[in-house]
Amino acid sequence: MSAWPTSPAHHRWLDQHSRDLLAFGRRTPDPGGGARWLGDRGEPEPDRPVSALISCRMTHVYGIGALLGVPGAGRIAAQAMAGLTGRLRDTEHGGWFSAEGTGGKSCYDHAFVLLAASTAVQAGLPGADDLLAEATKTFLERFWDEEAGLCVDTWDTAFTTLDDYRGVNANMHAVEAMLSVASVTGDRTWIGRAQRICRFVVATAEAHQWRIPEHYGPGWQPLPEYHHDRPDDPFKPYGATIGHGLEWSRLLLHLASAPTVGEPAGLATAARELFARAVTDGWAVDGQPGFVYTTDWTGRPVVRDRMHWVAAEGINAAAALYAYTGEAGYADRYRTWWDYVDEYVMDHEHGSWFHQLDAANRPTATVWPGKADLYHAFQATLGARVPLWPMLATAADEHLAGGR
Repeated sequence: MSAWPTSPAHHRWLDQHSRDLLAFGRRTPDPGGGARWLGDRGEPEPDRPVSALISCRMTHVYGIGALLGVPGAGRIAAQAMAGLTGRLRDTEHGGWFSAEGTGGKSCYDHAFVLLAASTAVQAGLPGADDLLAEATKTFLERFWDEEAGLCVDTWDTAFTTLDDYRGVNANMHAVEAMLSVASVTGDRTWIGRAQRICRFVVATAEAHQWRIPEHYGPGWQPLPEYHHDRPDDPFKPYGATIGHGLEWSRLLLHLASAPTVGEPAGLATAARELFARAVTDGWAVDGQPGFVYTTDWTGRPVVRDRMHWVAAEGINAAAALYAYTGEAGYADRYRTWWDYVDEYVMDHEHGSWFHQLDAANRPTATVWPGKADLYHAFQATLGARVPLWPMLATAADEHLAGGR
């Protein structure tokens, strides 16, 4: 019996699930440009404005859908991208608003603009080249700190005042975006930038028993008690975030597989360690299946709710480690976690995945109401079907669609 990550029959199921997810999200485009946060049945949430994050994620997802030949996906991707070239773009100061009418400019959002633009270029969307050029310029001028080899986090609207906070979450998505831009454009300087970020994260994680400190002050001084009073923050929670250990594990293997990287063995070792720590601390530690959201610095669970994106990242990390090492234990984890997702996380009645479950694996909505976007779930259907390099959009084009 072939291992699930390499099984042609399983790949056929993944392909169908990709298409089911794309069908669920078809109502995301806003007539004025951009993508809307989706509710439990795929309906746009009326009280949530069009945001850069959701518009970027849906541009990325439906851009890949277009590459896979899904009818209508290119139109949805283009409509989501129209929010980035239109209403969410700051024509006065540059960069992108988090949402219409909001102040401040975040690295997290701008990393996703880079990702969306690179996927749009790969998919051949009109205007994508100009969007990527502008996103690249803004990111390098405003968020990349060449001296530190890391990204700063948040500016005011006019890019005049830089917040003191520094964060690893935004840097993580910057690594994904940098490697994606390198894959699409062939510009390997992005790989070097990603490698500098990864070196910092690996060193700090190793010094903390492979739990990743996420929050820092202006000189990258760690803030281990940051958000102790807000432990379930959706983007900057207190403590160690299990899903980020898994996500970094996968990203390190993408980097290790990229051209011109001089330390693949060290990156692969770190990927193993991060994965092992996340599984030990996070998987089924309270007698129920599923990953807890966060732990303290001793590995004790803090927020026991299960977020859908953590399971998705576990699936793709296991697939990546199996692809890189060939070790059967990672394939076993991959199968176990897809079985878990099928039993608890997938909404077999209304579609897509429940975005949050409580500690007993019942749907809840205290952190992630509705089914905001398809980004994590959709990527979980791709990881086992494409190589570790190039990154997803380019790999899907070359290995699943046969190239344009």
